[in-house]
Amino acid sequence: MVEEILAAPDEIRKSKIESSVFPYYLKRERLYCAVAKRESEQRSFLLTAYPADKIKEGEIIWKK
Repeated sequence: MVEEILAAPDEIRKSKIESSVFPYYLKRERLYCAVAKRESEQRSFLLTAYPADKIKEGEIIWKK
């Protein structure tokens, strides 16, 4: 499911707390599936994946 979220998210935001973190969200039934990814010039990596009842605040980078 993580690959699916990263490949075709409903929304990507820039974290309000840390500018190098980008949460990806995909709506599934009543919850969002979220994957947080950290990006830098050298590399990108997955921080965490979790269910969420709402999208966290932050600048919208991309929306379906």
